[in-house]
Amino acid sequence: MKISPILLGLSLAAAGSLFAVAQDAVTPPKVIQLQREFIKPGKAGAVHDKSEANFVAAMNHGKLQGHYVALNSMSGKSRAIFIVGYPSFAAWEADNKIVDKSPSLTAELDHALLTDGELLESYDSAVATYDEELSYHPHGDIGHARYFEISLFHVKPGHRHDWNELTKMVKDANEKAGTSAHWATYEVAYGAADGTYLILSGDKSLADIDQGYAESKKFAEAMGGPEGMEKLDKLYGETVDHSESQLFSINPKQSYASDAWIQDDPEFWKPKATAPAAKPAAAAKPAAQ
Repeated sequence: MKISPILLGLSLAAAGSLFAVAQDAVTPPKVIQLQREFIKPGKAGAVHDKSEANFVAAMNHGKLQGHYVALNSMSGKSRAIFIVGYPSFAAWEADNKIVDKSPSLTAELDHALLTDGELLESYDSAVATYDEELSYHPHGDIGHARYFEISLFHVKPGHRHDWNELTKMVKDANEKAGTSAHWATYEVAYGAADGTYLILSGDKSLADIDQGYAESKKFAEAMGGPEGMEKLDKLYGETVDHSESQLFSINPKQSYASDAWIQDDPEFWKPKATAPAAKPAAAAKPAAQ
């Protein structure tokens, strides 16, 4: 949804979580890599699904631990974002070493990159680290998620303390109001300007976004009414110089799903192949006269 100072709390109030592997409260991955592909016109959909299936096959062959969820844009320019989760930078390095030591896996990935590159206008990536203090009730439900919201905030230099205070105000108001809000906050470590934060949340359905909008009134009341929202607005303007929010759908065909996600909803993550329709029986030839 569109970010504005007044809707800051609402923008963070999307139901969902990030990458945890069970319904219990589980800490999101400490490190994520975001790979963003801008797709050429007419090259999305089934064409891109087929290309990305090469990467998924290679990841399975290598038994790499960096499982990822593929997101296809529902707003903004046509693109796909692949979010790979790791418990540490060392775990990411371990996957890289597996690839380096396997010529066949390297060749398989190189072929996939070559094929996929023909579909892309451009590509970029970033690496971000989890910030527990700036997150709010993250819990595991990626297996049942269908959509993702990604909100980006750039904090002005020298205003990190204000950003922390701003987030605390939003968290406290959501707690007081008893909203459905929960999110995971990541600070970009590489690939973007210093002071860039990503807030990620997954939705089981688009109705979750309706619920977030419906809860905006009680959030404002918990914030202290018009005066409290004005204070939030002022601090936001002093702290943040850029923000945006985008909506994505999860594409299971392009995702390297973990066993836990598949177990949660096998029909979504690993649907059974549809059997081809039976050919109609040929009409019997008339008997010779």
